[in-house]
Amino acid sequence: MKNYLLLLSKLSFILIVLILLFSSCVPQKKIRYLQNKSESEAQKHFINVKKVEYKIQAGDNLYIRINSLDEKANLIFNNESQYARQYLNNDISVYLNSYTVNDEGYIDFPLVGNVYVKNLTVEQIKTEIQKILNEYLREAIVIVKLVNFNITLIGEVRRPGEYKVYQDEINIFEAFAFAGDLTDFANRNHILLVRQTKQGSTIHKLDLTDDKILESDYYYLMPNDIIYIEPLKGKQFTFAEFPYALIFAGISTTLLLINYFK
Repeated sequence: MKNYLLLLSKLSFILIVLILLFSSCVPQKKIRYLQNKSESEAQKHFINVKKVEYKIQAGDNLYIRINSLDEKANLIFNNESQYARQYLNNDISVYLNSYTVNDEGYIDFPLVGNVYVKNLTVEQIKTEIQKILNEYLREAIVIVKLVNFNITLIGEVRRPGEYKVYQDEINIFEAFAFAGDLTDFANRNHILLVRQTKQGSTIHKLDLTDDKILESDYYYLMPNDIIYIEPLKGKQFTFAEFPYALIFAGISTTLLLINYFK
């Protein structure tokens, strides 16, 4: 009877340890992206047209370059020195050679004077400057880029920080790729997107585990977006991977102690 009780106590202890460890592991369901959460057949095609284009505001910086066969015209309109052209691949140099939109919404363009760009998209500004240059130059090509397209990733990402975007648009998964993806302890179904508007800041909750995110209005990011990834509840008590070595070591130690005291 005594041996039976001792064996029962051993098995009970091991079972309790296993239950605690299994309950502390992050389940795959909380880690997987783009799960089909509807009861219908898995959807294969998602329509997502970028509905909102960023409109230039006061304080934004625009890099504008004019390419023409007339070398003198290039020097006048491009507003950059020979030294700056040699090091234009540097972010600081691009910023210093950009045009800042003033509080009234204008940029001061060489020879032309003030050009109103507020509440216009980059493509609209390009078209507007092209019309103006057609009066001065022939066969001139206009290049317009938004310099301050920055996004900020904080919380449960592998490399949090502010990132510069060198393309016209970026979606939320591409942004996470910049930061080395989310950690295993990220709460993927509760992502907070902070977006700046004319009226102030707005907060939007996103669920990356639902494949409907591909049709969301916030799938594409805007300049100065801030993304906060919350941690899972009980992160400090959770394992990313099942600790087999820890289990076996604990069981072995327990058995040794029981045999010793026996």
